[in-house]
Amino acid sequence: MKTWIKVVIAAALLHQTAVADDAIERIAFGSCAHEDKPQDIWKAVVAEEPDVFVMLGDNIYGDTEDMATMRAKYGNRAANPNFARAREAMPFLATWDDHDYGVNDGGAEYPMRDASQTEFLDFFGVASDSPRRARKGVYHAEIHGPEGKRVQFILLDTRYHRGALARDESRPRNAGPYVPGEDDTVTLLGEEQWAWLGEQLRQPAEVRIVASSIQVVAEDHGWEKWTNMPHERQRFFDLLKETGAAGVVVISGDRHLGEISLHTEAIGYPLYDVTTSGLTQSRSGFRGVSEPNRHRIGTMFWGNNFGLIEIDWDAEPSPRIRLQLRDEEGDVMFQQKFPLDLLRPAAP
Repeated sequence: MKTWIKVVIAAALLHQTAVADDAIERIAFGSCAHEDKPQDIWKAVVAEEPDVFVMLGDNIYGDTEDMATMRAKYGNRAANPNFARAREAMPFLATWDDHDYGVNDGGAEYPMRDASQTEFLDFFGVASDSPRRARKGVYHAEIHGPEGKRVQFILLDTRYHRGALARDESRPRNAGPYVPGEDDTVTLLGEEQWAWLGEQLRQPAEVRIVASSIQVVAEDHGWEKWTNMPHERQRFFDLLKETGAAGVVVISGDRHLGEISLHTEAIGYPLYDVTTSGLTQSRSGFRGVSEPNRHRIGTMFWGNNFGLIEIDWDAEPSPRIRLQLRDEEGDVMFQQKFPLDLLRPAAP
């Protein structure tokens, strides 16, 4: 076990943001893992020996207002032998999405959100006196690695404060019901989380992994995504530019498919959004017609999948980043490789 992992575990008990000695080089991530399914994909994840795994939401399929039911489903997740081995092999960071939040496509209207947050934090072993216990929402950030090789994890909560989505019931059922809303008073993150996010983006780090349960870059489909609230998506882009935050890569889940999206104009440098979904819930058959996504690189991936980010800190003349989508056997299905220097704001 790496030294930094031991530090992370100790720091988690003290609810402190850890800055550890060893640099993070391999970050695995995924979403949409049904607690009642075998989850063989964890074998491939463990084989890659990640330094950390980021859960992007739908960590169980709770979908209930009964916390006894929610707790039992977390119990089923913990008892799954493949998941249990993964949890022993690496530390986990996590945010939630709608199904582990408690209701499909849910937001602030969900009446059990505080109780559900308690169940979520209990399952992931968050200390009883952690600041996350006092927050409204499960958002969280921490930094790991020495100066020059710091990786910041920013885990957003896109559920607790989210307002109502605009719908168009005339859309075809398989195209999704949601459309960009025109009410710019409706929030996705809530003002407290927005203020917190600005503070986090001003912290020194070379790589920033922003975990959003729903897609940030994709904008053409009718399902859940940041573009359903265009003013909030633009606010995110503007905040990245305002803070001068470099090294940002978005990771997202939710969609039961895998793809890499790229926005070349939003923030002054290329903004990648690696969507991996799901660990158990992807459609296994060939998708004859790809869903529209003007920002997609390559094609859409079907079948269960997980994401992997590799950081080669010693590459010359700049550290090298690899963004990968991998299948249940651990094979690389898609990859984007580029120097870290690419993820820097352009000079005035």
